[in-house]
Amino acid sequence: MTNDRYIAAIEISSSKIIGAVGRTHQSGRVDVLAVESERTEECVALGMIQNLEEAAMRIRRVIDKLEKKPEIAPRKIAGMYIGLSGRSLRSITADAKIHLPEDTEITDEILDRLRDKALGSLTDNSLDVIDAVPRTFKVGNIETLSPKGTIGQDISATYDLIVCRPEMRRNINRTLPEKLGIRNEGFIVTAMSTGHLLLTPEEKRLGCMLVDLGAETTTVSIYKFGHLQFFATIPLGGRNITRDLTSLNMLEERAEDIKRTSGNAIPSESAASINLNGLKLSDVSNIIVARAEEIVTNVFETINHAGLSQNDLPGGLVCIGGASKLNGILELLSNKSRLPVRRGTLPAFIRLEDPKASSTDCIEVATILYDGASLNDAECLEAPQREGIPPTGTPNQEETPGDTGETPRTDSGAKPSQSKFWNKIKKGIAGYFSAEEDETDLL
Repeated sequence: MTNDRYIAAIEISSSKIIGAVGRTHQSGRVDVLAVESERTEECVALGMIQNLEEAAMRIRRVIDKLEKKPEIAPRKIAGMYIGLSGRSLRSITADAKIHLPEDTEITDEILDRLRDKALGSLTDNSLDVIDAVPRTFKVGNIETLSPKGTIGQDISATYDLIVCRPEMRRNINRTLPEKLGIRNEGFIVTAMSTGHLLLTPEEKRLGCMLVDLGAETTTVSIYKFGHLQFFATIPLGGRNITRDLTSLNMLEERAEDIKRTSGNAIPSESAASINLNGLKLSDVSNIIVARAEEIVTNVFETINHAGLSQNDLPGGLVCIGGASKLNGILELLSNKSRLPVRRGTLPAFIRLEDPKASSTDCIEVATILYDGASLNDAECLEAPQREGIPPTGTPNQEETPGDTGETPRTDSGAKPSQSKFWNKIKKGIAGYFSAEEDETDLL
């Protein structure tokens, strides 16, 4: 990473648009200098932009707030790394193999050909391939994670193709580059960046799950043997609980507040005798517990879809996302799985310097920021240009009407209009000091 390079990232989710600006260091550390957010109700659904104009207005507000921060001003945000998350994101397994004419050293060019072959294996034209993540390689009969430099006549690999609906990226590009003039410095799959930075190598080798509990979607990434095994997005999240609570004759804003302050994913015996402004907390508890258990059941069902069992995941579960703050949800995950469960935290080499930002709320955008900085050397912020002095060093002159030839010059080489202008200035300065020569306190 280049020292003192300013970078910016944005994540567009079902609950909020969150932007961040950071600074990289040669040591590999990234300082997150500023974080700002806006709500996304009625313009983003299941992680996909639905209303381009409204989304553009809210993204503009996020950018304006970031640019006003003392750590950023007077720089302007010209480009951003963009996180991808949403319902249509998932992984598809693809195998690829290349036969070589003789024992050959495996090079980057051969690995690129192998990857292109895997990408070309997708026949579903309704999906865009964002990335191809290799699980493992086999050179001849030897399995390896680092094939470059090995020798063999055959090389094969299994890839996880990360795919989504084309509308996801298309609507983002229609909003940031086209409506706002903000360069797209690169798409980063949020689940890949969080898995890369929040999970330990030991957890990935043992087998673990990263669960991002969002507002309208829950993203599950399963790792085993040190690499990704399965990735899927479930169309259920914390907002489903909130909307269920509105059946108790309340607005969604109040339902959200009650969920946050009084809700619990674990049933409580004491709730039956408590009333809250005429509302039985036992009714609230029943609704929250039922929906929370449905979400958790779907999370563990992905293990079966991955062809694994809970016994294959002794590394446990790591949880992030806004809905993971629901009281009792981590305990419920642990009770249902008998696996260790912990909350995801930013690694030490990503330092949050915005005192108003919550590390829990900005985990995803911070990891997008870090992975974006590793993607290329783009400079996302630009310093405002100072107004320059004209090349001649003199003010522009007005042309005299009727002049057809070259303007005559005085003996000193200056145009008459220039000479008159500077003579007036000199007389004015001389008069000023003559009148004020006694007022030495002005000097």
